[in-house]
Amino acid sequence: MQSPETPKVAERVYPPMVRLLARSSGGRDRVPGKQDWRDIERWLLEDGGQVPTLHALFEAFCWHLVAADVPLHRASLHVGTLHPQLLGFAWNWSEGDGFCDEVQVSEEALQDPAFLRSPLAVVFRTGEELVLDPRDDATVAQYGIMADLRQAGFTQYVAIPLGAGDYHNVATVATRHPDGFSPEQHEILRSLLRLLALHVERHIAVRISQNVVATYLGADAGKAVLDGVIKRGKGSRIEAVIWVSDLRGFTDLSDRLAPDDMLLILNAYFSALVEAITQHGGDVLKFVGDGLLAVFPLERTYDQANAATAALAAALDAEIAVTELGLNPPDEVSDIVGWAPLQSGIGLHVGDVFFGNVGAANRLDFTVIGSAVNTASRVEGLTKPLAQPIIMTAPVANSVAVAAMATVAVESLGRHNLRGLPEPMDLFAPIRPRDA
Repeated sequence: MQSPETPKVAERVYPPMVRLLARSSGGRDRVPGKQDWRDIERWLLEDGGQVPTLHALFEAFCWHLVAADVPLHRASLHVGTLHPQLLGFAWNWSEGDGFCDEVQVSEEALQDPAFLRSPLAVVFRTGEELVLDPRDDATVAQYGIMADLRQAGFTQYVAIPLGAGDYHNVATVATRHPDGFSPEQHEILRSLLRLLALHVERHIAVRISQNVVATYLGADAGKAVLDGVIKRGKGSRIEAVIWVSDLRGFTDLSDRLAPDDMLLILNAYFSALVEAITQHGGDVLKFVGDGLLAVFPLERTYDQANAATAALAAALDAEIAVTELGLNPPDEVSDIVGWAPLQSGIGLHVGDVFFGNVGAANRLDFTVIGSAVNTASRVEGLTKPLAQPIIMTAPVANSVAVAAMATVAVESLGRHNLRGLPEPMDLFAPIRPRDA
């Protein structure tokens, strides 16, 4: 229970490498009256599996402890994950303000001095429980967070590792009770957290699956796979604007540069394209060498005009980003000589495609196939001979005109034969404001 002398709760501020994803304040209302630790144990065993998110589960768990007269005033849950850019996630609960925040922690935290001086870093490294008194001067000197906890009136902080997995899951609990947690309360917390850890492992396994399939397949394809669209030939027909792009001079660069340097350049180049595509609602499906395949589904952007304008806006932003990459390269490629400037060729077409599983029985790929994809690829192939970085077919150009883009018009490039197609097609290029 909270002491009458509890200091005012400070406003929550997170460092740049920590991003707030969600905030909840409804947990206290969901606790069914007075509890004891056996009620909480029963709830975890029987009902905890029905709570849909780890955010809601951890928040409810903390309020259950309060209802059982455990003097809990601050708690957090920290879990690692499998993701190319993230260290993990955390949930931060406080009895004082009633909030439970879900945050995302980037890999940069591993280099942050505040994290390196935190109790969490020690528990992650050693796997051992840590019991600290914020009133102790030596403890405050060793761990940066202890000064804030002492100022806020905390008397005991406990960091408890959860499980023996590879992702360093840890829970922390803290109290303002003058005597800290009693030995009995400490043991109850350990016991209940061991049960909570089983739910944590399950939720994190799901989240890791979502991260992995979204990273390797794209958001829509990943969701489809997790929803059970996993059999060969299973999928659906969608209408979409198809993006096919290529890096100009890739073969020459590959011959001249070391493979490690070429990989760094490709990653920087793809980062520029992918950011532009995703910012405009597209879904990146595949990288093949220096090539990229993406879609702008009509069902996401409501009609063909919106999908076409989104794809063209992404292509124009990507063109600017790739130019900027050569002028102001990131640190990882700034010392590599002889690669800039870079240029993309981007082909855009719209049509029906099959979006689903293709491949062998034991090795599948989730992709799009159909004549619209082939046409987009053929259009991209003309960007070099026509000296146009972005070329679109008539259906895309007409849709852009219908949408009346204020800053971009299109010009005809005439009719051109596309390899494998029986009839020539009208092709168009954007007229940029600086060209008008």
